[in-house]
Amino acid sequence: MYIFIVMNIRVLFIVFVLFLNCKNENKPQEITSTKEKEYVLEDKPIVEEYDFNAFEKFLNIKDDKVYVVNFWATWCAPCIKELPYFEAIHENYKNKNVVVLLVSLDFPKQYQKKLIPFMQKHKLKSKVVALNDPDSNSWIPKVSEEWSGAIPATLIYNKEKRAFYEQSFNYEELKTEVNRFIN
Repeated sequence: MYIFIVMNIRVLFIVFVLFLNCKNENKPQEITSTKEKEYVLEDKPIVEEYDFNAFEKFLNIKDDKVYVVNFWATWCAPCIKELPYFEAIHENYKNKNVVVLLVSLDFPKQYQKKLIPFMQKHKLKSKVVALNDPDSNSWIPKVSEEWSGAIPATLIYNKEKRAFYEQSFNYEELKTEVNRFIN
């Protein structure tokens, strides 16, 4: 019995030492809090994860900015095709008080395998958040009564008006819509 206990303690010690020494700085780590999760890389937030109750604040900001909220996923070909246009709006309109928010609807198990590598490969500069709320029947109509749930979908709003688009954009179309919201 004594030998069994000593061996178990040694095994636990070895596992503990290995665990401390296995540091992979390039692998995102998950940090859990009560409201959301953050997936970080080298101590920098990469993706914040929200359920709809915590995410809803992004849909109702009342300030002097124009918000372009795009719902997309890495598995959605039309979404991927239009992402460069949202990135161009982010870059070209940042001095005009326009904020682009890319809302990933990727599956949580795919964040580290697909979403984060996609973001890094394409060097996304817009803020990216992950919406993880399986009760889409309750939150989709809160985004827009017109939304069937298909993506890509985009909400553009400011403190005075809002418009919802269940469609893909090219750059000129997106620019035209954003310009309608700029005072």
